[in-house]
Amino acid sequence: MDPSRKHQVSLRGASAKEISREALLEKVSQERELRNYARRATAAAIFIQSVWRCYYMKKKVAIQLLDEWETLVNSHASVLTATWISSSLLRPFLFFITCLSTQHQKISPRNTECMQSCFKILLESINSNDSRKNFCSLAVGTLEERITWTYQAKKLISLCSFILSECDKSHSGNQCIVILTSIALRLVVVLTDVKGWKSISNDTLQEADMAVKDLVWFMGSCHSGLYISIRRYFDKLSVPSSSQINSIIQKDDRFLITASAVTLAVRPFHLIDYSVVSPSPVDVHFAAEQYCLFLLTIPWLLQRLPALFIPALKHKSIMSPCFQVLLILRDKIFKEMQEMGQLQKHLSSEEIPPVGWALANIMCLATGSENDFVNSVDYASYVQVVITLAENLLTWFDSVGWIKNEIQDLQGNIETSAASIGAVLHGSETFCGSSKMTFMDLFRPVCQRWHLVKLLEIAKKDASFHGTETLPTKGSKYIVKLELLDIAYFYSYMLRIFSLFNPVVGSLPVLNLLSFTPGYLVDLWGQLENSLFPGNGHFTEDNYVSTSRSAGNKKDGVLERKQKQINKDASNKFVNALHKLTGKSQTGINYTDNVDGRPKTVQVDEESSDVWDVKPLKHGPPGISKDMSCLLHLFCATYSHLLLVLDDIEFYEKQVPFTLEQQRRIASMLNTLVYNGLNQSIGHQNRPLMDSAIRCLHLMYERDCRHRFCPPVLWLSPAKESRLPIAVAARTHEILSANTRSDDVSTVSSMGSVITTTPHVFPFEERVEMFREFINMDKVSRKMAGEVTGPGSRSIEIVVRRGHIVEDGFRQLNSLGSRLKSSIHVSFVSECGLPEAGLDYGGLSKEFLTDISKSAFAPEYGLFSQTSTSDRLLVPNAAARYLENGIRMFEFLGRVVGKALYEGILLDYSFSHVFVQKLLGRYSFLDELSTLDPELYRNLMYVKHYEGDIKELCLDFTVTEESFGKHHVIPLKPGGKDTSVTNENKMQYVHAMADYKLNRQILPFSNAFYRGLTDLIQPSWLKLFNASEFNQVFSLYACI
Repeated sequence: MDPSRKHQVSLRGASAKEISREALLEKVSQERELRNYARRATAAAIFIQSVWRCYYMKKKVAIQLLDEWETLVNSHASVLTATWISSSLLRPFLFFITCLSTQHQKISPRNTECMQSCFKILLESINSNDSRKNFCSLAVGTLEERITWTYQAKKLISLCSFILSECDKSHSGNQCIVILTSIALRLVVVLTDVKGWKSISNDTLQEADMAVKDLVWFMGSCHSGLYISIRRYFDKLSVPSSSQINSIIQKDDRFLITASAVTLAVRPFHLIDYSVVSPSPVDVHFAAEQYCLFLLTIPWLLQRLPALFIPALKHKSIMSPCFQVLLILRDKIFKEMQEMGQLQKHLSSEEIPPVGWALANIMCLATGSENDFVNSVDYASYVQVVITLAENLLTWFDSVGWIKNEIQDLQGNIETSAASIGAVLHGSETFCGSSKMTFMDLFRPVCQRWHLVKLLEIAKKDASFHGTETLPTKGSKYIVKLELLDIAYFYSYMLRIFSLFNPVVGSLPVLNLLSFTPGYLVDLWGQLENSLFPGNGHFTEDNYVSTSRSAGNKKDGVLERKQKQINKDASNKFVNALHKLTGKSQTGINYTDNVDGRPKTVQVDEESSDVWDVKPLKHGPPGISKDMSCLLHLFCATYSHLLLVLDDIEFYEKQVPFTLEQQRRIASMLNTLVYNGLNQSIGHQNRPLMDSAIRCLHLMYERDCRHRFCPPVLWLSPAKESRLPIAVAARTHEILSANTRSDDVSTVSSMGSVITTTPHVFPFEERVEMFREFINMDKVSRKMAGEVTGPGSRSIEIVVRRGHIVEDGFRQLNSLGSRLKSSIHVSFVSECGLPEAGLDYGGLSKEFLTDISKSAFAPEYGLFSQTSTSDRLLVPNAAARYLENGIRMFEFLGRVVGKALYEGILLDYSFSHVFVQKLLGRYSFLDELSTLDPELYRNLMYVKHYEGDIKELCLDFTVTEESFGKHHVIPLKPGGKDTSVTNENKMQYVHAMADYKLNRQILPFSNAFYRGLTDLIQPSWLKLFNASEFNQVFSLYACI
């Protein structure tokens, strides 16, 4: 047999075409599928026909019943027995209304008239004293009557809820639906209130009460649809303007509808016992769950309702059950809120989700006023509910990518810092210019001092742990006592929410409250200190010679000794750094201490640095608990805010709010936390903590640089054992900086972040070496790029007249920009106009830079002036703005300084601390004015602490400048000339004056100088040094 025909079969004899077995099976399978499909199609068609016939017949019967029902009502209006109402009136009525209106979600005018007639008959019946005519008497009748009555009453409640959802206030011309809704809700109110059943006797009162509770239970469940209908109705209410709030007419049908809706919304709460502390069965909380899900998530709930109804919603009997339900069923409710937000197709990623409105409405209900907050709130539950809602809100926005950067870096933007200081002093002014801004108006009560003070009072009464114990954990779902940790969580989330939703003033209202509430910051640090320093020991003079508290008359002497100590330290450090700049090296780190005014040089004990390395923070934010992270975030954010306005007298002499010993502990805590955090992989959840800690650390370090209160070894201690070699650290930083140009700060490297964020953990000499290493690497990269190919290649040839060295240098070099990094060949022309003999092998270009700096930085030239302090430091002359090419000259001088730094040429001048702060991108505060203009600083301190009426000094918000014999009056704020300084705004005046002198006045010059300087020197290289060290890097002043 042919092998190809071996597996073939024939079904019709030899004449039929033979097919294979596989083809036959496939053909049979296809035919079977076709028959199955035909059977399913036939069954589907029969089902559709049956559904349609059912619908058609039900509609036909409903219309027939409607006609008969209208005839019946018109002909038997006098027959109003309870049995007749149940069997003849309600039974057909509920059938045809369900078929013709409820299922279609539409109410026709004819059905409206029928429902009005039916509801009026029912109300008339319920108001009857005759038990035979009273419809509610069936609730206490026979078993069959009770079952029928309960069924019909529940159907009536569902029908009235549907009518409420269809009541659209915008349709002002359709008054019939409004009247119908008013009657329907009146019926439900009476039907669910046993006191309105006039035919009930004392013998049947208990049975009637059980029947009403059954109805109220149904009304509070999800089956009735009541809360969904109330939400739809409230959503249609417009938010009245301030002039309309008190102009609502009491007899208005819509006002009565709103009153009835509020009554029905809170009625289930008065019949369910929520007094039991232990969690009850879940079904008991249906009413509170529906209330939270559908009513508390309504946008502008309280603003939509007349003020008369607000007390009913904020009553403790309503709020407490809602708090319990939100805490016990949080996962279920949040899931349903999320699904609700997804169903709202119009909800974009930048709109408020339902959980956000729930949070805002609860805040308004619980904290409407101080009296309301005191009388109607379960504080522990309130705080825990707000924490839970706020955390869920931030998680929601984080998931949709709306959270970009909640807290702006205060030091990164001078203008932002100036605005922040102003807001600290005279409060934030929030304008309702957008939905987000208006949304934050609902959170204003939490920024009131009485709110925080009351919570602190309750927490002290309910304290569950003492200062010697460790931090508690938040493991339980329901708490009874209020703790300081709960308040910390509360305001930590408020800080993030204000930063997120209030982009103009950010979290300033919350920070103002926390910073200036007496005792709160001290209590917060007490919690941290007990956990981070469990021994609670005191550092002795062996670790650091501390300055004891002094009386006011010793203030100046102590600060002067501190400043001398810093100058001595600077001199010793510069002697070592001088060799680094010139390529030499010198080992050993000497610091100058000051005891009783006698300077002495001591060798730093490297072992003592362990005292300042806080062990619990050894692994940074990822290694600490959530509770500790919350406390640290709130403390760092609050204290950095307070440091903005805390002057040196308060910090060093009065030592408020912390002693100097506590300040050192705070500094060591911040230093350890930030350093170890930068060496770890920081997730998004730790960014707020790291941002606030870095800001607070910078403020503490800059204050220590001005007037030392910490030992130098404190700042070096975290990196004592983990510092990389200088060359390795520099190269790592440059490579990672080149690879991380994106905005994702979480990807920035550990060592790169340490060098730019906390360079002070490296000794000054090592930072100088690192600076030179950066420059050497830049020169190598330029050589590899072909910019430098050999000796004398691509050099810049200039000719300079001895008598016009600044003008000639400006004309020939200012436009070069970064090309100034190339070598300069200078040819001098004598005063007689003849070229000077000699070849430039580096000496002439060095002479040129030195001479041009002496001429341009001399006060006689007009670009710079000297401070009135004894060290006569250079500061931009305010009158330079009126000079020709004045701003461009500052840009040119920045390039000159950059060139000197790039080539390692030391120049003989030193800038003011304030001016250097601008070059480093940092904001200057009030106390730095003492280094610029001591007389003005003393005058401002006199004004700040003036105890009499400040109006006697006749001051206004202006400052007068003199330039070229002319006086210019400059306002410190809009309308400053017409604003007198009073006791109320004197703090604003003091800081506005300091801000002008320290920041605004020299900002154009510092910006121009910075542009020129950074053409040759990278900004990250400059940030290796503080203001004092920056001067030492390129100045011979400190060496002299």
